[in-house]
Amino acid sequence: MRCYVEIVIWWVVLLSLVDSTHAENWPQWRGPRSNGVSGEAGLPTTWSKTENVAWRLTLPGPAGSTPVVWGDSIFLTSVDGNDLVLLKCSTEGNQIWRKVVATGNKSSRGDEGNSASPSPCTDGKHVWTFMGTGDLACYDFDGRAVWKFNVQDRYGKFNIMWGMASTPLLDGDRLYLQLLHSGSANVVALDKLTGNEIWRQTRNSDARDECRESYASPVIYRDDKQEFLLTHGADYIVAHDLKNGAEIWRSGGLNIGGYNPTLRLVASPTTAPGIIVVPSAKKGPVLALSPGSHGDITESSAGHLWSKLSGTPDVPSPLIYDGLVYLCDEGGLVSCIDAATGKEYYQKKRTHPDRHRASPMYTDGKILITSRDGHITVVKPGKEFKILASNDMQESISASPAASNGTLYLRTFDALYAIRDSNKK
Repeated sequence: MRCYVEIVIWWVVLLSLVDSTHAENWPQWRGPRSNGVSGEAGLPTTWSKTENVAWRLTLPGPAGSTPVVWGDSIFLTSVDGNDLVLLKCSTEGNQIWRKVVATGNKSSRGDEGNSASPSPCTDGKHVWTFMGTGDLACYDFDGRAVWKFNVQDRYGKFNIMWGMASTPLLDGDRLYLQLLHSGSANVVALDKLTGNEIWRQTRNSDARDECRESYASPVIYRDDKQEFLLTHGADYIVAHDLKNGAEIWRSGGLNIGGYNPTLRLVASPTTAPGIIVVPSAKKGPVLALSPGSHGDITESSAGHLWSKLSGTPDVPSPLIYDGLVYLCDEGGLVSCIDAATGKEYYQKKRTHPDRHRASPMYTDGKILITSRDGHITVVKPGKEFKILASNDMQESISASPAASNGTLYLRTFDALYAIRDSNKK
């Protein structure tokens, strides 16, 4: 009961913060709170390739990385022939500069991804970009290189079937990387301004075969009592001390029903005060974990709030908003679960029947579910499933949306779109 009360109290605090912030930056993949929740208001519910489009900027090539926005600056990565580039654009839709970060793009599984898949991140003065080649770089807003090195030279050659796609996490003065693959397993904290190593931890696991390879991204859990880093992959979710990377707790229970040697983790965990929602893969389990744990909690009922034996998203990460957990599977089927109790309010409701690779986003009283063929289904939040609109961009999309300063940004394989209410200036 105490846990439930704490979750409710924290949701009241969180919602007050979100609702009071209507013009915010989108500094990294899942936004200002790294959870896919935006406090923007006044965004349109319907749009198309022409309706409510403020501008469209043609891009040099495809990628699944999300654009990040700070003030009047937008950064995104892209393939440009064999080059892997970082672009700076203005919020007026103009390209300002282009930097070649690396060469040697490799596509994976046809159109599923490439070496520009990791998203950049920014603190308003600098921007950091990581490519599947292992090249990690920091630039200032004028495009001057601050530092650059190849992660493979420092932490070992990548051995990962579909290419390194984990997005670095920016938090305070640090940049966190999870490098989990068949060659090695390292979790690293770097000084964001120098690229120097603050700490490095080897992440132990008994995973084997493809299960050792993770495409997920690290996440910070933080409330008024505790904070730690979460890494997800190699059959476990692990919590790390921010000071030195030491393991605080871990949970398995993600590879069940007979060991599946191809259960690579792609979807990242999602947090809210008092809860960590942990996806797996291939229609496997979903775990809801309590943050205040220690040791191996795989078999601990005390460390688990609730679980589902099946129905995980495979690629899209979960979304938590207003005490409800939303799961979108690869076929666009959406489920809604009570965050505190695990009660299912609806299960596997159909949005658009196509592959789904982008993660759901909440903004302005709407949940956006993005399909691979460019349909964005707008779903009403709440315990009853209701589709508000279905918007067809007619271009492939695997990047998650971003929102900032009254504008929704959609990155397709062809272009960057600024979606804005045409009735507002």
